[in-house]
Formats: sequence, structure tokens, C-alpha cells
Amino acid sequence: MTGAMAALALALLLVPAGAVWPQPQLVRESLGGGRCRLSPDRFRFGYASSSAVGPGCAVLDQAFRRYWRLLRDAGPRAPEDTRPWKPLCTELLVSVATPHCDGFPDMDSVESYKLSTSEDLSLLSSESVWGALRGLETFSQLVWRDEDGTFYLNKTDIVDFPRFAHRGLLLDTSRHYLPVRAILETLDVMAYNKFNVFHWHIVDDPSFPYESAAFPELSQKGAYNPVTHVYTLNDVKLVIEYARLRGIRVISEFDTPGHTLSWGPGAPGLLTPCYAGSIPSGAHGPVNPILNTTYQFMTELFREISTVFPDFYLHLGGDEVDFSCWRSNPEIQAFMQRMGFGQDYAKLESFYIKRLLDIISSYGKGYVVWQEVFDNGVKVKPDTIIHVWRENAGPYQQEVARVTKAGYRALLSAPWYLNRISYGQDWQTAYQVEPLEFEGSPEQKELVIGGEACMWGEYVDVTNLTPRLCGWLTYKSGFMAVCLDIVKLHRGEQKGSPTLW
Repeated sequence: MTGAMAALALALLLVPAGAVWPQPQLVRESLGGGRCRLSPDRFRFGYASSSAVGPGCAVLDQAFRRYWRLLRDAGPRAPEDTRPWKPLCTELLVSVATPHCDGFPDMDSVESYKLSTSEDLSLLSSESVWGALRGLETFSQLVWRDEDGTFYLNKTDIVDFPRFAHRGLLLDTSRHYLPVRAILETLDVMAYNKFNVFHWHIVDDPSFPYESAAFPELSQKGAYNPVTHVYTLNDVKLVIEYARLRGIRVISEFDTPGHTLSWGPGAPGLLTPCYAGSIPSGAHGPVNPILNTTYQFMTELFREISTVFPDFYLHLGGDEVDFSCWRSNPEIQAFMQRMGFGQDYAKLESFYIKRLLDIISSYGKGYVVWQEVFDNGVKVKPDTIIHVWRENAGPYQQEVARVTKAGYRALLSAPWYLNRISYGQDWQTAYQVEPLEFEGSPEQKELVIGGEACMWGEYVDVTNLTPRLCGWLTYKSGFMAVCLDIVKLHRGEQKGSPTLW
């Protein structure tokens, strides 16, 4: 753990009493100010006798060790022999109702929990191990330390659950390669803030760092460095398991037909040759949608991707497709005429996307696409998730309204681009966002599955990723703000402020 990450972990642990982040749905502290002292050396996490899971559940066994280490390493402590240690909190018992521990979190995972702390008994109960993880994070933030270094735990009752099923963060590892350790550290910070989806924008125009077993030349010729700047199968498995143990899903994005220039060197014939008049210009554009070999390639590549990434959903991109190269290519022009598409290249894009979706569906996967797929009138399947990101095409609230009115589920990112820097306290605007603040019926608003903060990599690499995400902490009247939590996970219901949690 880097110094910045260690400082963040310590700060999250040693918040003022009651400063749980994101703020739970219901918090009730003892009016009498009841509290007990907590000694890391005398404290343990354990399973309640009523729990359907017990020792051997890797998700919770490892979580117990992580949170105990946070307590142990949380800075100087008062010598235990200088003061009486009564009342003393000695354990937190965890009870999980369902006996499922070896699977992966998904869109339908139940993350609710109840937590009760007192000197007699501290009990965390949840329906699933994923809810237990959220409760353990809350418990860790209830522990506080006085000026003498003594740890305390206030008598508190909490009932908590998230508003939205999808609370994500996107990292772009194509424009700047991010070492695996940086990704793992980010997953830790996500867990501290109860984020539950890591959107891995793993490849794009600049580089192809994913090391494919089926097409190894994609990374050999498309990565910045085919040895040092790639993600091997073991790297990907490590990230996925590390995320799983923190209740975080990993959704990979392989964006096509645009954003694929790095694919070309390792897959000859995949990209469209651009023309200058009647002569090839030597440049290439999006994936060539008129060749059967294109779909044979996609069938094999996504067969592998569907196996490597266990989440039900794949992000298929579909944004910012530049039609100019397609327009210049005489073979594509002839294909357009044969298909009756005229000069409407959105129909050609629709032709490609529909065939790609059929491939993905054949592997039993669901899919997410960027909003241009919807905006261009591409005929997508009813269960497609539309990812709303554009702000320069009109207010994003109108886009969310259009998407949900058409019956599609919406995922919001437009107001939460963390890579954008502006003068002053720009985070305040992001915190004022309410994802459901658009004109629509209650049924439409139920189709908003949540949101994602996006960290694009044009100007972000391993040297400034952490400062951009969580480089500052603010304490004020028990309020703690973490910049990664820019997507407004803080409930703040008393002020009517929005939240994803």
C-alpha cells in the first residue's frame, strides 16, 4: 500500500464519531452517550452461531483480516496498562442469511445490512456476504480515537441499503498504462466508499494492453510495450478476484467499431482502409463492417473475453464512430447500395452492432453501450443498458428521459468526469447531481440503474491517479469528503441531497 493509500485508509478508520461514509439510511446513536473502549490486540471478528456461512468463507475470512489490520495499524495507541479497560468491546459477530460465498457479485446482489454495536454485543447481520462487506466497512468507520490514542466505539444501531445497484468507477488503461498495483489500490479505495463496479476500459485507439490467448499479436503489436505494458491472463484473474473479495464487479470494455486503431497492427484486414479519392490513403478507420472475416474475428475474441470476465455484462462501447473513412471506401459504398442503406451510415453502424450483439448473446452475456448507439437509432435489444455520457448534445437529463421512455435501462456518467479539471471547488457541482431529476414516470425512474465516475487517461497515469481520485480529505462537523466519492454517495437525506448509495 502506498503512502497516499495508507493515509486514506487511516483517515477512513479514524473519522469523528458517527461520521460514516456514505451516510447510512438510518443511524441511531445512544442518547446516553454509551461507548466502550476497543483494543485491537483484544478484539476479534467472528461468525455468529446463526450465520449460514462460517470459517472457510474466503470473502469474509479475508475481510476480517483486512479490517483487523486497519485497526492494528491505525497509528499510535495509548499504553493499555495506563488506564482501566472497562467496558471493553471484544468482538463483532457477523451473521449472513444465505449460504453463498464462492460466487461473484452481480446486478441483483443484496447489499443491505443491519449493524448494532454496544459494550455487551456487536452484531452485523445481512442477507448476503456482499451486504456483510458493506457493514464491515461501516463498522470500521465507527471506531474513533481520542487525543490520547485510545480507541472507542459508540453504542450505535444502523440500518442501511443502497439506492442504486450500479455504483461504478471507470479507469482507462489504454491511453496511459496503469500497473496492476495501481488498479488494486484503486479497488481498495472503491471498497472504502462502497463502490461496487469497476468498469475496465482496457483497450482503445492508443494501445491494446490486453494479452489475448486467441490473438496474441493484438498486444504484441498494439501495446506500448508487449512485455512491460500488458495485462496477462494472470493479471486479469488477480484483478477480478481482488475485486470479488471486496464485493466489486469487473465489467470489461472492448469498444468497437470505433476506438480500435491499436487493434489494426495485430489483426490485418480488420480495420477499414480509408481512401483519398480513388487511392488508398494508407490510413485506417473503424472496424470494417462488411466483411465476414470481421465477424469471425469478433466471434473468437469475444468467446475468450466472455470466458475470462465472469460478470454477466460486457461493455461494447459503440461511441464516437467516425463515418468519414467508411464514406471514402468504394467497397463500403457499393455494400451500402446493395443493402439499400443509401448514404445513411448510421444504418451501417446498426448493421454491425446488431451482428455483434447476436455474437454476445450467443455466449449468454448482457451488454452495455454508450449513448450514441441509441442516439443513432441503432436497433438494440430491449435488455440493452444505455450508458449516458455526453453533455455537449443537450442536457443529459433529457437523454436519460429519452432512453428510459424507450424502455431501456440507463447508466449515468455525464456529470461525473473526474479527469476534467477546472478552477475552484468543482466537486460541489458534482455533489449536487440527482440521477432521478428528469421528467419521467416512476416506471422510467426505476430504469436508472445507477452511475459511474469516469477517469479517462489522456492526462492521467500512475503518477497522478491517486491524487485525482482521493488526494484530499475534509473534516467538518463530523463530515468527511473523499474525492473518489464524487458521485454523491453521501445520503444527506435531511438536506434532500442525492445519492447513489
